[in-house]
Amino acid sequence: MAWDFETDPDFQPKLDWIDQFLENEVEPLSHTNIGYAGTKSKTYQKAIRPLQAKVKEQGLWACHLGPELGGQGFGQVKLALINERLGRVGLAPVVFGCQAPDTGNAEIIAHYGTQEQKDKYLWPLLNNEITSGYSMTEPQGGSDPLGFQTSAKLEGDEWVINGEKWFTSGARNAEVLVVYAVTDPDHKDPYKRMSMFLVPRKTKGVEVIRYVGVGTEREGSEGYMRYNNVRVPYDALLGGRGDAFVIGQTRLGGGRVHHAMRTVGQCAKALDLMCRRAVSRQTKTGRIADYQMVQEQIADSWIQLEQFRLLVLQTAWRIDKYKDYRKVRKDIAAVKVAMPKVYHDIASRALHIHGALGVSNEMPFTQMVIGSYVMGIADGPTEVHKVTLAKQILRNYRPDNDLFPSYHLPKVREAAHERYADLLTELKDEWKSHAASIDAL
Repeated sequence: MAWDFETDPDFQPKLDWIDQFLENEVEPLSHTNIGYAGTKSKTYQKAIRPLQAKVKEQGLWACHLGPELGGQGFGQVKLALINERLGRVGLAPVVFGCQAPDTGNAEIIAHYGTQEQKDKYLWPLLNNEITSGYSMTEPQGGSDPLGFQTSAKLEGDEWVINGEKWFTSGARNAEVLVVYAVTDPDHKDPYKRMSMFLVPRKTKGVEVIRYVGVGTEREGSEGYMRYNNVRVPYDALLGGRGDAFVIGQTRLGGGRVHHAMRTVGQCAKALDLMCRRAVSRQTKTGRIADYQMVQEQIADSWIQLEQFRLLVLQTAWRIDKYKDYRKVRKDIAAVKVAMPKVYHDIASRALHIHGALGVSNEMPFTQMVIGSYVMGIADGPTEVHKVTLAKQILRNYRPDNDLFPSYHLPKVREAAHERYADLLTELKDEWKSHAASIDAL
């Protein structure tokens, strides 16, 4: 039996290197917005490629992928320890070869794509030579696949795609789009009505209605897309016809956990800044760190972070143990539910303790708070995951069909009296003997 909360001593130097590398080289660059320039930009290549080369020299490139795909094949626990560091710096995932949505898109192409699709898109994505978009949600139905209206109709040997997609991740610089479309609207299984397609961004009929930013972002990378009679060959189909839902769940299960891992890093950063402010800010009666209400906020934040981090690490450990996301569905749903609230609470306290500076655009807290709401929506809303979690928990229970439940105290006492009747008789005899001895006095 082993319950070990220590990092492998052989792995700790890697984590120490990541900490120093992020602090000294990646975080300063992240404040320049060079990452938004796109992979084809000469400035991007000049700034980012040398950093990526250093990561590769350390054997830390694309750690979530197996060696056959140029990665390290690390388990989820190691990935959790890495990602909670990368989560502190916005540019870090690009530098380490694990940026969304490219990582998830590459994984499903690797798993379900044809050899031609892999040759065309997989390796360029893995090498950060191109980027991709994930075109799933729709303006009228959000992320509910049963409400999707974008269609793909087969005409000869071509698919003709029509419809609109809202909030297509990575649309601004994408060279290929992963598109969900209804191909079999009358299928008896509603989850077999959709298929997934790889659509080159420059295909005729692919239109960006507008780019959308998160919160106060002026230059968003998400896209409000329109597909107007977009024609792609039959083999643009990713996986089998009607398999979009299954492929999507394969992609999103790991993505949800990795979001949680990086959110740990964001929460740790907010708590760190909160504490630094508390010990630095002076009032006429002393530091705000000496005020009990501030201490309460710091204590609550630390407790929430530690609880959440342990839940994430335990989920990662279970994924490594079972190697089957279906067996860890309950745990993944739990971290997805916990994530936005923990993030929101800690970021909000950090903002508040910084006062007027905290709500300004000169600090990161407003984006963090908005980010917490994003985490409650991305990869499925919190409410859906609560339902999933509850259903998974309730599967292990069976109903009591009597008028009163089996744990009704009168029932429990009656059963105990029957089981221990002999002991109770002895106890009564002891009491009688004890009472007689008292009377004799």
